[in-house]
Amino acid sequence: MRAVARLHRHVRTACLPYLPDLHTPDEDLAYFQDIVFPGSTILLAEARDHPVGFAAARDEWLDHLYTEPAWHGRGVGSALLFAVQEGRLRLDLWTFQQNAAARRFYERRGFRAVEMTDGSGNEERVPDIRYRWIRD
Repeated sequence: MRAVARLHRHVRTACLPYLPDLHTPDEDLAYFQDIVFPGSTILLAEARDHPVGFAAARDEWLDHLYTEPAWHGRGVGSALLFAVQEGRLRLDLWTFQQNAAARRFYERRGFRAVEMTDGSGNEERVPDIRYRWIRD
């Protein structure tokens, strides 16, 4: 759990520098311990006993998909996403409008934009976009 919380913080800091840093590492850990892990299915990608990516999903929602930046473009994110899609007919997720890499990633894998917001509904107050994938 600690490794997942650290990976989450590291990826957000490295890849999403426009986001405000709203929480401490201890608060991140508490969030994963109290909210994410008990209510989600967690998938972990490891290399040499080191986490390089994770996904957290519940029902028809993908809440988290983060990959260590050094592992971007090496299939880790795709493998995690495909594993989450397994057995589901539909999957929704949110990403930030400014996150062009994530948007390309999801769009190339069949996700379509279904809603855009001004960010007033997320704690970062950054405009976001909801994507949906439906199994053919």
